[in-house]
Amino acid sequence: MAEGALIRVEGLHYTYDAEGQSPIVALRGIDLAVRRGEYLVLLGHNGSGKSTLARCLNGLLRPTAGDVWVEGMNTREERTLVAVRAAVGMVFQNPDNQFISTVVEEEVAFGPENLGLPPDDLRARVDAALAQVGLAGERHRDPRTLSAGLKARLAIASILAMRPHCLVLDESTVLLDPAARQGILDLVARLHAEGLTIIAITHNMSEALR
Repeated sequence: MAEGALIRVEGLHYTYDAEGQSPIVALRGIDLAVRRGEYLVLLGHNGSGKSTLARCLNGLLRPTAGDVWVEGMNTREERTLVAVRAAVGMVFQNPDNQFISTVVEEEVAFGPENLGLPPDDLRARVDAALAQVGLAGERHRDPRTLSAGLKARLAIASILAMRPHCLVLDESTVLLDPAARQGILDLVARLHAEGLTIIAITHNMSEALR
């Protein structure tokens, strides 16, 4: 397994309801190294464990067996989870499930605000993230009034404001129309060109071949 990788996965197993009467094994013995600056696509049919793996990469799920390391931090350790989730940001299939604020700029500010940033630094992060995704003009809107494509951009902006080293996209284009989907793919390609590590999880071969 590559030393110095941004993310290292070693012997990862994950079982849902592991101590219950009906355990479901989702991952068996996964080894993976993600290097800084990579654009990695994880392909697989529905139910193959892609989303489970994604959630293990930033500590939303912790291994039943094996280990996940993010910048040297083990996701098994409670004290590392805030830093792990700041380093590896995740955008889900339905952005509505991520939103907690009723104003776009407040949604983007929520994560970095919890880091205790000074007001000027917080404002700079929000402004930069909104500009990166093309939402500067929508900052005062209610996220619920945005189109599906703009909601996806807002979800990405909320992650970018945390200054992550890796962006994980878990089927994040599946609910979008072709134009909005292309816009998100182009945005992600630009973020990768700027140096952000990307992990895209999909069952769409055309996205993997971009």
